[in-house]
Amino acid sequence: MATRQNVVIGFLGTQLDSGKGAGRWEKWRPTLSLVQHDDVVIARMELFYTLPHRELAERVCTDIQAASPETTVNLVPLDIADPWDFGEVYAKLFDWTQSYAFDTEREEYWTHITTGTHVAQICLFLLVESRRIPGVLAQTSPPKRQQVGDPGSYALIDLDLSRYDVIAQRFGAEQRDAVDFLKSGIATRNARFNALIEEVERVAVRSRAPILFTGPTGAGKSHLARRMYGLKKARHQVEGEFVEVNCATLQGEGAASTLFGHKKGAFTGAAADRAGLLRTAHKGVLFLDEIGELGLDEQAMLLKAVEEKRFYPMGSDREVASDFELIAGTNRDLRTEVAAGRFREDLYARINLWSYRLPGLAQRPEDIEPNVDHLLARSGAELGRAVRLSAEARAVYLRYAQSPEALWSGNFRDLSASMTRLATLAEGGRIGLPLVEAEIARLRWLWEPMGTAGGTGSAGGDDSVDLAELLGEAQLEAMDRFDQLQLVAVLGVCRSARTLSDAGRQLFQASRAQRTVVNDADRLRKYLARFGLDWEQARGGGR
Repeated sequence: MATRQNVVIGFLGTQLDSGKGAGRWEKWRPTLSLVQHDDVVIARMELFYTLPHRELAERVCTDIQAASPETTVNLVPLDIADPWDFGEVYAKLFDWTQSYAFDTEREEYWTHITTGTHVAQICLFLLVESRRIPGVLAQTSPPKRQQVGDPGSYALIDLDLSRYDVIAQRFGAEQRDAVDFLKSGIATRNARFNALIEEVERVAVRSRAPILFTGPTGAGKSHLARRMYGLKKARHQVEGEFVEVNCATLQGEGAASTLFGHKKGAFTGAAADRAGLLRTAHKGVLFLDEIGELGLDEQAMLLKAVEEKRFYPMGSDREVASDFELIAGTNRDLRTEVAAGRFREDLYARINLWSYRLPGLAQRPEDIEPNVDHLLARSGAELGRAVRLSAEARAVYLRYAQSPEALWSGNFRDLSASMTRLATLAEGGRIGLPLVEAEIARLRWLWEPMGTAGGTGSAGGDDSVDLAELLGEAQLEAMDRFDQLQLVAVLGVCRSARTLSDAGRQLFQASRAQRTVVNDADRLRKYLARFGLDWEQARGGGR
């Protein structure tokens, strides 16, 4: 490939490039200096100037051609009324980039940022960073001791950070720290959950759009929303408060008043003005937990507030403003709620841009152990003493906690309560086998009504299984309701089992005793294959 020609893009320096008499050749002039280096040839220069400085621009053009006859100079007049007006300067430069015929195969572009107002330099930087102007930045510096003909030095800066290993490593480390922060420092092992958190991290620091967390009660929606706020706060992306409200607690007129505020006398008992939680969340984050519980009127008001950042308090004929970021949570399937007319379709579409389903604890058995360690450490800190499980007690507790028998219907709330009980009752900070056996008995009793009503484990079904997402709408519509219900039940067992064989033993517990050759894993694998699924997909690893 032939060597590309160097093309410089930059502003005329109305002070640094000035000079009329012969003495101008004795001073350092940054634009001229670019063509005075022996190790580089500038083929062309696109030199911006404002209309009052036409004479200076022509003089600099003449001097460049005298110093470097091989350099062509194109003078580019910019009709800018105020060179310190960021919007005006950026718009003029942007328009120029749109009409300029860049040829990156034959030319290499240097954008000179030593001259021009600070506003002009910033605008050029942004255009190079966004690749509106391809190439690198060029920065010139005068010589340490001024000598006639000494052009000083120049430096080229490539804003493509992927080329800088050290910087890329720093960014990678920062992202890992952010993901670790969202997970509260817990070394979770579930691949699907880890992938979800990594994407949530990227969205949290790059987007202000609403985020929707779905999943069973106790799966950690509120906790994750608060951690996201902490991450945004640390990055100076929000200034206001984290405001959390459980929509299930909002009833009647109090719902609209709590969220949107009211004017004095708006209704019986409204003795004074009330700002409302949306205004409290101005410049911050509003977390609406159980958003599916909101009434239709409040949903309509919320939609306006999310889209326009303005709304009417109750009893007021004047709009108020609040620029908040919204995170919503629900344990309901809002698609079903929309179909039933209980949730507005337009609001669902607005908050569903970023939607994540948090798996329940039973669907993350490999994450129980690191969460046990985290919760024990937290309970010990609250009690003011170190608390540890003996090796035998630890093995027995984890074996039960990771088995299909442990329903974890309250998810992390159940696990946190369990660790709190063990830590509180531990003598000398040591949790032995008798305490663990008593705790397991307590958990069995706690979940016994659910196990009786719904069968053991998840065999009665699993509301976290989304067949439409897993199979696709077309395949789902072609299935009988009978097959859908059966598949949901099977997938529920798969997601609570540790291995394919373990799931097979649970599903074929009766018929396997009548077979001469027992291969539960193969039977289950063939069943899943009927629907185009493998074990990883059945476990919730994606299609």
